Amino acid sequence: MRNIDAQLITQTVKRLCIEANCQLPSDIKARIDKALCAEPWEYARGILEQITENYRIAENQNVPICQDTGVACVFLKIGQDVHINGNLEDAVNEGVRQGYGEGYLRKSVVRDPLDRINTGDNTPAMIYCELVNGDQIEITVAPKGFGSENMSQIKMLRPSDGVEGVKAFVQKVVEDAGPNPCPPIVVGVGIGGTFDKAAYLAKKALLRPTDVANENPFYANLEQELLSLINASGIGAQGFGGQTTALAVNIEAYPTHIAGLPVAVNINCHVTRHKTEVL
Repeated sequence: MRNIDAQLITQTVKRLCIEANCQLPSDIKARIDKALCAEPWEYARGILEQITENYRIAENQNVPICQDTGVACVFLKIGQDVHINGNLEDAVNEGVRQGYGEGYLRKSVVRDPLDRINTGDNTPAMIYCELVNGDQIEITVAPKGFGSENMSQIKMLRPSDGVEGVKAFVQKVVEDAGPNPCPPIVVGVGIGGTFDKAAYLAKKALLRPTDVANENPFYANLEQELLSLINASGIGAQGFGGQTTALAVNIEAYPTHIAGLPVAVNINCHVTRHKTEVL
């Protein structure tokens, strides 16, 4: 059994909140750069040039890539041979509190969805825990802006809808969103499980590097097919047209009930932020 002090978790979450908001993952930067090089449409090229300039300034000057520094979504893979000295939830929220304060990041969380009073420190975080083998804790902080989150949808399809129903729903969600989620977007798709599990899978899918395909060849091919269909929509960068509406489509699937086919689509803008550290 390995002991990990809760204070170390707080320090790590604090640092990851700041770094994730100021530094795009290398695969996202590469996708944006590739889209710029391949884009023939003048207006779309101009938008992609501005997006590129923006993420470079953010990284060089250590300032947020976007003014919406998001809800702090914290994914924890906790080894079964780990003992945490202290309260895990409190440790994570204290890290978010310190990170958003010291990093001068916008505080966007309200204490109740109806009274709308800001908590003032961007807590509580949205915490997702997964038990795994080993004696380590993997922490991923993924700030999620709501321009894209608000465009996400879930639907309980019929099993008879099959793969064609899934494709049609994903395309509809992207077309309904249009320019609102600040394309080019990354599309996370969760298929299977239950109503809530599908939504979790869709959000988790956004953490997978866009240059890593689903390990199942069927879903890897479906990712590429959906990407082509979405990019044929012509929505383009920030809705100005062009050939890149999405940078990637990531799918995560899970077993489900014989009577169901849950599908969730969680959209992320081009600022698909996440940072990981292992303790």
